[in-house]
Amino acid sequence: MTQEPYVGLATTFDTAAELYERARPGYPERLFADLADSTGLRTAQARVLEVGTGTGQATRGLLARGWCVVSLEPGRELAAVARRMLAGRGDVHVVVSPFERWAAGDQEPFDLVFAATSWHWLDPQVSYGRAAELLRPGGHLAIVATEHVSPPGGDEFFRQVERIYDEVGMGDGQGGPKPPEAIAAPDVAAIDESGFFAPPTVHRYVWSREYTAEEYLALLSTYSGHIAATPWQRRTLFTGIRDMIDSRPSATVRKHYLNMLQIARRIS
Repeated sequence: MTQEPYVGLATTFDTAAELYERARPGYPERLFADLADSTGLRTAQARVLEVGTGTGQATRGLLARGWCVVSLEPGRELAAVARRMLAGRGDVHVVVSPFERWAAGDQEPFDLVFAATSWHWLDPQVSYGRAAELLRPGGHLAIVATEHVSPPGGDEFFRQVERIYDEVGMGDGQGGPKPPEAIAAPDVAAIDESGFFAPPTVHRYVWSREYTAEEYLALLSTYSGHIAATPWQRRTLFTGIRDMIDSRPSATVRKHYLNMLQIARRIS
């Protein structure tokens, strides 16, 4: 049984589109260089279909390569912000549509189907076949998965703050973020088992960003679970987090991200 596209928590991001643009981080430039090298799309004018544009953080990296991008974003507010932010950056057309229901019409096959921190919202019973159908023979699927991690020497704040999450009933039982080496690329098995793609290659990127209390709370306000929390949960959680960060000597926290770029060539 397939799942209905763009329902539930997936819709929460559209309620915070402007904040999403201000608070969400982008992606390492090296990721797009590796994407070009691994797919062989080193020249301009390659045709890319992007799935789940958001406000265009990753789209900017695609356009910087000179590629022509059709970006699918089911949220109307997010798409409106993306159009504004991407204006003048290159050949891009932002379409308000879920990937699963997009009517491609007379579009030529794409060289690349690309999804940055959005593929996990899709139904795997539909998404891989749909991607293969929209790609030219030998084209590529590239999926970026993103995780919050704690490398050696990482900020202990993220373990300490679990106490507050537990108090408001939003704890995940994990005790804080895992080390990068403990996290496997999440879509490799599904790509391989789909029957549409060759075994994927994986590139991994660990990087960090420092946040003040207000910056970090703005970031949390773009996460689906935090948007969907009750007013009491958000108020209690955010007050506790603000107090914890403001009481630190630096009055900041450093969050480490792991991006995993998974690239597979279409074989059928």
